[in-house]
Amino acid sequence: MINGAEIIVKCLQKENTEVVFGYPGAAVLPLYNALTQSDIKNILVRFEQNAGHAASGYARISGKPGVCIATSGPGATNLITAIACAYMDSIPLVAITGQVRSDLLGRDVFQEVDITGACEPFTKHSYICMDTAQLPKIIKQAFHIASTGRKGPVLIDIPVDIQENELEDFCYEEKVEIAGYKPSVNGHLRQIKNAVLALEQAQRPVICAGGGAISSGAGDLIRTISLACDIPVVTTMMGQSLMCNKDENYLGMLGNCGKKAANTAIKNADVIMICGGRVGDRAVAAPDQVSKQATIIHIDVDPAEIGKNLTTKIPIVGDLNCVLTAITEQMPKVKHTKWLEQCKAQVTQTEYDEKDKGFVDPKLFINKLTSALEDNAVIVADVGQNQIWAADNSVFKCGTRFLTSGGLGAMGYSVPAAIGAKIADNSRQVVAICGDGAFQMQMMELSTVVKTNSDIKIIIMNNQCLGMVYELQPQNSEFTKLSCNPDFTALAKAYGINAKSITENSQIDAAIQWLMNTDGAAVLECAVDPTETSMGERE
Repeated sequence: MINGAEIIVKCLQKENTEVVFGYPGAAVLPLYNALTQSDIKNILVRFEQNAGHAASGYARISGKPGVCIATSGPGATNLITAIACAYMDSIPLVAITGQVRSDLLGRDVFQEVDITGACEPFTKHSYICMDTAQLPKIIKQAFHIASTGRKGPVLIDIPVDIQENELEDFCYEEKVEIAGYKPSVNGHLRQIKNAVLALEQAQRPVICAGGGAISSGAGDLIRTISLACDIPVVTTMMGQSLMCNKDENYLGMLGNCGKKAANTAIKNADVIMICGGRVGDRAVAAPDQVSKQATIIHIDVDPAEIGKNLTTKIPIVGDLNCVLTAITEQMPKVKHTKWLEQCKAQVTQTEYDEKDKGFVDPKLFINKLTSALEDNAVIVADVGQNQIWAADNSVFKCGTRFLTSGGLGAMGYSVPAAIGAKIADNSRQVVAICGDGAFQMQMMELSTVVKTNSDIKIIIMNNQCLGMVYELQPQNSEFTKLSCNPDFTALAKAYGINAKSITENSQIDAAIQWLMNTDGAAVLECAVDPTETSMGERE
């Protein structure tokens, strides 16, 4: 005989799940009992939301769906932000929540919440399992849906009695067929020909790459097309780290906090090929104006994203790798050298003032820090000014990965995501960059850092305020002050983590050397001027 919880664990093993992130409670105790008898590693976080963020970081580095677990009621609702974050950024997650006994559903009993209903707008699919025998089919489908097409989170809600019920045996199918779920892969041949023709006839083409280009591993194909045809490349924030700083045709990140060269190229382009991105308001503030003056080629595996923000003339639904491979096979026989040179002439090297001014320049610090990292390092930025500083000033080498909450913009993302990234690949350097406000939404995870021996480096940009809000509304600074911040270095040391703080630019080099030479986790606090801005070189 085998109970439902044991079936869940065996199904997870069939899906090559090596680690889960979660927080136990009464409604998932059978599942946790089964996990302790397996070789699956359980990471106990200190807050359920962080289980989802950690699973996200794990998924983005491992390439496999991240798995997170929470109990019913508040445990499940605490996962909501992480699930929505994964949905907005197309991260494959399988979220398993416990539920009250199936015979008690609908009676508002202790810790009963309609979590599938609550998460319906921002999951790819959700299940509530009412039959133990259906668990293998549901779990197989969940992993398939999460990891195919446009990747994203799938929620499985499992009543506690379904976990406890016993069966004589179970069968886990190797293949899955879901009626109505057939993601397009190859792209329409005529539309691909139209895209090639448009690039060939263009005078001022631009390739715009989003997060989908990273998750599909299409960076090399984009470089091939760019170099063969002399087409400049720009990225959205979620596309950052797809291109290296040394890539000769790369103009930088576009948008209201991006680079002038990237924004100027988009403004003047007559053909824009969007690869795996929705190009939202942070990337293009005036989409109608761009659509009027440029032919938009939009390639995405999710048809719902195509044309959502920019009116598209040549839509191509399909896997980015497959579509770009087809485009390279019909490579446009034309070069746009003069246009490329005009675009590259707009690229400027950021000049940093290293003089001491009573604070640490966060842009200078991030540039120096990321320059010192290994080629395949993982940089995890939180949300707020620190996100913009990191996206705009990091040195992206070949193999660097940049992770952040781009779509939802969830503060408190960086540390748990960094933990997940480190667990996914312990050989890579992992750095989390956050503000003092965001850090206080996740500082309990320092305990998880210690428990998991996660060798991550945490940077706290401390300007003693909610910096982005203050920058947008300085006249109401009273509502953004964080004047009662704790002593962050003392807090880190209380967890047994090495920590120090710096207050001047002249201390940066020594502090970075200390970070690189410190064994295990470390926290570095940087005192930042509250009036420091995050706006980029936008035109």
